Order: sequence, then C-alpha cells, then structure tokens
Amino acid sequence: MSDNPADTARTFDDASVTFDLLTDTVWGPAGTALAFQLGLGPGDTVLDVCCGAGASAFPAAAAVGPSGRVHGVDLSADLLEKARLIAEGRALQNVDFVCADATAWEAPSDIPADGYDALAISYGVFFLPDMHREFARLVGLVRHGGRVGVTVWGRGALEEYGQVVFDVAARFDPELAERGSLRARTPLHEIDTPHTLEAWLAGAGTHSVEVRVLSNRLPATDDLCWNLVTGTGYRAALNGLDDEQIAAVRRGIADEVTARGIHTIDFTTLVGTATVRRPPTAASGHLRQSRA
Repeated sequence: MSDNPADTARTFDDASVTFDLLTDTVWGPAGTALAFQLGLGPGDTVLDVCCGAGASAFPAAAAVGPSGRVHGVDLSADLLEKARLIAEGRALQNVDFVCADATAWEAPSDIPADGYDALAISYGVFFLPDMHREFARLVGLVRHGGRVGVTVWGRGALEEYGQVVFDVAARFDPELAERGSLRARTPLHEIDTPHTLEAWLAGAGTHSVEVRVLSNRLPATDDLCWNLVTGTGYRAALNGLDDEQIAAVRRGIADEVTARGIHTIDFTTLVGTATVRRPPTAASGHLRQSRA
C-alpha cells in the first residue's frame, strides 16, 4: 500500500464494490467488539477514523443512541456512500460520514470543547502516514477520561494467504515480490502482539489499557480468497493488470491455496482500548474534570 493518501483512497474506492462482502465475517465482528470494549453509552460522542463502510460506526451509533453522535471519517468516498445508504436504511440520524483526511481532522462545533468521549480506529491505524504521530494527535481530540480503541491484525493473521497473493501477482509485476505481506508494507509489525499493542497505547498518553484477542478463522473458499483481494488493500496488487491478467491471478491464487494446503484463513484480531490521561495543565476547567 502506498504512503500517499490519494493512492490509498483510490485503492479502497476500487475495493468498495466487494469490500462489504467481508462485513458479516470480518469487519463486522471486530467493529462490534471494539464498540463494546470501549464501553460506549447513551449520549457519548465518538470519532471513528478509517471508518470504511461503517462496521464499527454502526454499533457505536447504536450504543450512544439518539442523544449521542458518531463522526465517521475516511478517505474513500465510495465506501462512505455505502455507509450513508446503510445508515439511511436503518433510519440512523446520529451518525455522519465525512470524506476527509484524518491527519487534519478537527472536532466540529457540535462536539464539546473538551473533546470526544471516544476514538475508534478499526483496521486503519497502520495505514496512517505516520502511525505514532497521527495516533497521538487523534488521541488529543478525546477528552480527559475518555476512551480510545483500535483493532489490528494479530501476529500471523493473513500472513500465509497474503504471501500467496503477492507471490502470484509478482508473476505479472516483479516489484511486488519485494513488497511481501501486509506487515512488510506497514508498521503493523510494531503492534501485532498483545504486549506491544498494550505498550504502544500506554505510550500515547493512556492508562487502564485492555487488549483482547478476537480469534477468527474462516474456511479458505474461492469466494473468500478472491473477495480478500478485490475488497481490501490487497487490491493494490492488481494495479496495472488487464482483465485477462486479473483472471490469471485469480486462477493462480486458487491453485496456490490448494498446493500449499491452506484450508483456513487466519483473521485473528487484537482489540485494544484504553483511557485517556491528560496532564493537569491540559485538563483545565471544572467541565473537563467533571467529565473524567
């Protein structure tokens, strides 16, 4: 995946057609787990970064109710349009989906001056241009005593299958052989164990960190394997290929999955949450302290 936000947006716009086919089995369970672990309640305000088609924004909206508010932010206009249609179908009026760069996002005027009650980033923090700096900035948009949470792939998740994708695609684009798996292209490897994720969250100015492991292993059916390529960041491996080459990649992936004896795909996910701690000089005023 490119570090250029425009390239990332383009990839996920292209992936939007099949992205939602993974919601029931992958995005949805993790998004719901994150919303519950954040402990959201009626009236809370939530910033959902890299919200995609709303897999974590919708359970958050249900938790905060009509008196709360969820702002879903993403670079992919096509995924956001899917989210808006789903929200309309569910008659949800407490969630807004905005096409914006999270690295420049500031809380709008309908959010209290001391900040959001919660920040959620599901499978997106490792796509930020500077994961450490940008996450710390986003944490700064949450009030003292508020909650932050992320979901990330656990160590080993998707690695076996991801290697198949790049090995096969590299037959048509040799440069892909150097790019390897998801971890080789993002800083995910720094936070893909419970211990490293816990330490990273604590280092971002939080306490009471909790990391849970969400085990999710699904049969490696042909449809699931291909939806993973066309509906996620793996779609970048198809860039520049024509229809005939793409069809050959699909056949090659199916053959390699069989040849390597891959019967299940590991989607194990870490769900990490923590409470924001502000230095006394930053938590000024009775209102901020009273909400902690």
